[in-house]
Order: sequence, then C-alpha cells, then structure tokens
Amino acid sequence: MFKNLSYKAQRKIIIISFSLIPVVLLFTLAYLPVFNMFKYSFTNWNGYSKSFDYVGFDNYKTIFTDPKYFSVFKVSLYYFAASFVQMAIALYFATILSFNVKFKNFFKGVLFFPYLLNGVAIGFIFLFFFRPDGTLDTILRAVGLGDFIQGWLLNPKIINVSLAGAAIWRYMGFNFIIFLGAISSIGKDIYEAAEIDGANRWHQFRHIILPSIKQIVQLNLILAISGAISAFDIPYIMTGGSNGSNTFVIQTVTTAFKYNKLGLASAMAVVLLFIVIIATMLQRLLIKEDK
Repeated sequence: MFKNLSYKAQRKIIIISFSLIPVVLLFTLAYLPVFNMFKYSFTNWNGYSKSFDYVGFDNYKTIFTDPKYFSVFKVSLYYFAASFVQMAIALYFATILSFNVKFKNFFKGVLFFPYLLNGVAIGFIFLFFFRPDGTLDTILRAVGLGDFIQGWLLNPKIINVSLAGAAIWRYMGFNFIIFLGAISSIGKDIYEAAEIDGANRWHQFRHIILPSIKQIVQLNLILAISGAISAFDIPYIMTGGSNGSNTFVIQTVTTAFKYNKLGLASAMAVVLLFIVIIATMLQRLLIKEDK
C-alpha cells in the first residue's frame, strides 16, 4: 500500500493516522458539548424531551434579573474577599519560611498538606468542626469565650463566612507554595547587599520581595475571581446550598438536575465560561504589560 509513496508522504499518513483519534475524541468530548451548551442556553429544554422551544435571551435575562439566581453572585463575594485573606496569610508564611528558620521543611509540609486533601474530606472535617457542640464550640468554651458561640452553619448572616474560612484553610497551601517558589528565585546577593545597607526584614519584604513577585500576586488575584465564582465542593458537602449559602455552581447543578431546567442551567454555564475567559484574558494582559 505504501510501496509507491515517498518517505515524506508515508510520514504524513502515519502522523495523520495517529492524530486522528485524539482529534475526534477532543471534538466529541470537549467542543461538541460546549457547542450544545450554547445551543441549549437559548431554549427551555428540560433535559429529556425530544423537542424544545427557543426562548432567545430569556434565560440570560433571568440569571441577571431574578433575585433567586442573581443572589449567588453576592455569595461569591465572600469567597473573593476570603481570597485576599488567604493570599495575605500565604505570603506571610512564604516570606518567613524563605529565610533561615528552624524546622522550615516541617512547617512547609504542614502548610501545604491541606491542599493535598480531597475537597469532600475537607467538607466533612469542617462539618464536624462547625456543628453545634463541635470542635470550634468546645475550643471557645475551653478558653472562656463561650458567649461567642454561634450557629456557624445555621445562621444565614455568618454561614458564608464559615464556609469561606474553610476554603481559606484548604487553598492557602497552594498560594503558599506559589509565593515561596517565587521568593526563592530572588538571588541571595540582593539580600546581602540590603543587609549591608542596614535593611531589616520589613524593608527587605517591602522593597525586594514584594516588587519581585508583583506579577505572581496579580495573577493570583485574577484567578481568585474565577475561583470565587466556581466554589462548589466545600459548600455543597457542608450545607448543600441551604441558609443562603448557594453558590453559582451549586445553583447551576440544582437547576439542571433537580428542577430539570437544562436550558437555564446551560445559560448559567455559559456565563461561568465567559467569566473564566475574561479572567484568563486579564491574566495574559498583565503578563504582556510586565514583559
């Protein structure tokens, strides 16, 4: 079959043959579902009916005008605010452990370990931690702060603060490692020159470390936007979206599989996709400006 073909022609046929299957799988499992998601977002499809009606932009209008759906964006603000706290703590420990500290490797492992745990496991851990007469209530009573005990997962006013706190504990290790790697890339001779000039640790952080990792901090802030809007596993395991803790992704899943509103759920997925795309474009724009 290949005897009359040149070496280059045979090589092209082999490359195309081996590339064809991955391309077909990519199109079938990635691009085609996204295309269908866009198509369904303009319909009122219930997920199983063979027919559906096109409703135009009504689904998108519902997302941004109906308080039931728009309120999930307010919940995302808690996770976005928690991202600042999370990055501040991660940067603090990364700065300290970038210098010579006793048991430095041990503390690195302790700080990064929560990120290695499964989100479902963390959800159950904090479910026990925040439950009435659970770990947190026991600690508060032990230190004489029993008057501050609340219904951590029952009070709509503080439930999202509790869930955001659990998210801080889980993801702080990731930011810690990112910041630590960036800080470790700074040459030691710069610190030595700064010490000769009389700079203390605060001066070194302010004038050496922070300017050197500014790009990393900016990228993490951009990623915090998509991370806040896509929070799912911890609030879903701990509350299921009850008491005002419904996140955007939980609302999307509930709309699709509980209420069988696949058209509206597809529109919500499209909105989430565009938020991620915008965050990615901002990220690339910041990289280009720094270059």
